Formats: sequence, C-alpha cells, structure tokens
Amino acid sequence: MNSLIRSYGKGLTGIFITLTAFWLLLLIILPQAFMLDQSLWSIDKDDQLGMKIDRAYSDLGLLEYDVQQATGDTKPAVQAKIDALKEEISTLESQETDPPREYGLQNYTRMSSLHFSIFVKSIVYALAVTVLAFAVCYPVAFTIAKLATPQRAALLMLGLIIPYAINELLRVYAWLMILDYQGVINSLLAWMGVVSFADKTWVPFLEYPGSVFVALIYAYVLFMIFPIYNTVDTLDKNQLEAAQDLGGSVFLTHWRVVLPHAKPGIAVGCIMTFMLSVGSYSVPQIMTRGKSGDWFSQLIYRQFFETQNWNVGAAYAFSLVLVCLAFILIMMKVFKVGIRDISK
Repeated sequence: MNSLIRSYGKGLTGIFITLTAFWLLLLIILPQAFMLDQSLWSIDKDDQLGMKIDRAYSDLGLLEYDVQQATGDTKPAVQAKIDALKEEISTLESQETDPPREYGLQNYTRMSSLHFSIFVKSIVYALAVTVLAFAVCYPVAFTIAKLATPQRAALLMLGLIIPYAINELLRVYAWLMILDYQGVINSLLAWMGVVSFADKTWVPFLEYPGSVFVALIYAYVLFMIFPIYNTVDTLDKNQLEAAQDLGGSVFLTHWRVVLPHAKPGIAVGCIMTFMLSVGSYSVPQIMTRGKSGDWFSQLIYRQFFETQNWNVGAAYAFSLVLVCLAFILIMMKVFKVGIRDISK
C-alpha cells in the first residue's frame, strides 16, 4: 500500500483499490455467492398439489350448488364449509405459485452414481490433459527461452500466437475435421489402403477420449507455455553452464536446476490448464458428439438449460469450483510456492 502511494499518490492509489474491489465484488464474489445460495436450497413441492386443487374446486362447485338449495338452519353450515374450502384453495394455490424453500445439502447428496462417476472421470481426464500439456509445452518453452536465437524465438512465439487470433470454436472444429470418420487422417489412411470408407472400417477417433485430449491441449497450450517460459527466461544461463561443467547430464540439469527454478510457472500453467479443461463445455461437446460419454460440464449445462433445474446445476458447478480450489492448494503444496509466487 505504501509503495503504491509513493509511486502513484493517494488519488490514483484510491482509484486502483476501488476499481479492484469493484471488479472482485462484481465478477467474482457476487456470482459465486449467488451460485452457492442457489445450490443450498430446493423447492419442496407436492407432486399431488395440482390434483388437490382440482379436487377442491370440484368440491367447491358442489357446495355452491348445495348452498343455493339449502334452507333454514342448514344454509349457514354449508356456507361455512364453502368459506373454509376457499381458504384451503388459496393456501394450495400460494404453495403452487410460490412453493416453500428447503435449505440443506440435498442438491449435493442427491447426485446419482452415474453423475458422480462422470464427475470423477472429468477430473481424471482434466489431470491427464494437464500432464500431457506439460509434457508437450515444457520443451517448447525451454527452447524458446534458452536455446533458440532471438529471431527463431520470435518466430516460434508468432507461430504459437497466430492460431489464437481465430475463434476457439473454429480451432476445435478444425480438429473435428482432422479426426472425423471421413476426416483428414482417415482419408489419408483410406488412400494408403489401410481403411475403407465403403465398408465403414475407418478409425473412430471421436469415440475415444484422446480426441478431446488433443483438442483441449491445442486449445489451452498457451496457458501452459507462457507461465513456464516467463520463469525459465529469468534463469541465469551461467547456472546451466555450471551444471554442465560439473558433469551434470541433460536430465539432471533440468531436474536439479531448471525445474526448481520454474516451479512457479509450472504451478500456474498446471492450475490454468486444469481449470480450463475440467470446466470446458464446447470442446467435449463438439469433439465427442455424444459418442464417448459426457463430461461433467455437459451435465451442468443440461441442468441449467434443458431440465431448468438451476439448484442442482448450481450445486454441480460449485462442486467443480471446490475441486479447482483444492487443486490450487495441492499445486501450491507440491511445488512449495505461495500466492505471491503464483501471481507474479
């Protein structure tokens, strides 16, 4: 705080803090609080409520006929029944239009075994995507930071960034065209005589989770490369040369020098890739087309927009938020980094 005031003055510092607080409140705290509230209650609605109202109106019609025919002392008694029935109908209709809320964890505990298995599967798949993305991106990031000349590093960066000028959906559809039943790869295999379109003996890439993995890694590759590149780029080359002079192999140099130095970048890359993968909807939806099972994000979409069950959808979505928070804490523990290291 004091350093900000010294650098920018009290006026600008106050504006920065106000805008930051407004951003946190409007875009993070309030949406999450609303989702948490939605997930903690459900509507306690009687399934037979409509039938009870119809039956009450039918009885009311009969009583109104009876009161017209009643004479003497019987008429007040029938009228009292009518008044009581009207009050009951009013109560039932209020329950139908504004049913009572039941607070608790029932939206979480009612998750079926099938949905829970999809939940676990999505987490495992997102972890696999994260590991594969690191295996692919780490050599690239190290090459750009330490091995390539400035010109080649700029070209490599340009080659990574240019595809991201295209909308994410178009990039995913590009992989769909490559891996489709009659896509680029199967067409090449058919030209080589390995498969036959006439006999429908093509390779069903889209029926395997690997197709989603490939598309996810391609979609979020920059979120793994850039954090690793930023930390590796700050590594003094003299440390690498010293490790080589001391007889360290390439593996040991990376294991004992580069990786420890790049821990904050690796942690950030893993966190961002995992969170984007486990919460991705468009990539699994486009790549699987219902052929290799749902991801949990697709279940959340259906709860919100198909079954209109916002309470269960909020519970499912908040479950993913909790998983992401747990993953952040695990990464901080594994790589022994703090919030400040991650935020740099």
